[in-house]
Amino acid sequence: MTVEIGQPFDLLLVEDEPADYHLVRMALKEGKVLCNLHHAEDGIDALEFLRNQGAHADAPRPDLILLDLNMPRMDGREFLAELKGDETLQQIPVVVLTTSEVERDVVASYRLGASGYVTKPVDMDQFIDAIRQVGVYWFSLTRLPREDKD
Repeated sequence: MTVEIGQPFDLLLVEDEPADYHLVRMALKEGKVLCNLHHAEDGIDALEFLRNQGAHADAPRPDLILLDLNMPRMDGREFLAELKGDETLQQIPVVVLTTSEVERDVVASYRLGASGYVTKPVDMDQFIDAIRQVGVYWFSLTRLPREDKD
């Protein structure tokens, strides 16, 4: 199934591990999730992207953020708290995509405003399927706010 509706969707991946960035990129391609993938290496870089600061002056507003929890400088929890405290950014849905299966991380992520929590499967086929399912859910089944896309 190809995930494609109207104009392309923008997806921001906040991930410090280059290998995981490449895995997500590959999984989106293999899963036929048609979207524009953007990348930030940590929470500080992601906030600059979202606020169009520095090198990200022309960055588009993402329709969805995939967020790793464990990163240097500003981790996913700190980023989520900052994002959801910003009235201009708080409506952007965030799906935590992490290796952590610790219940306190799940609970904390939802308390901080995460829209979903996905544990990265170790198996490559399962990982591709998980990314495809995230794409289908967020870009086909749900309606995302698009007012800034007009």
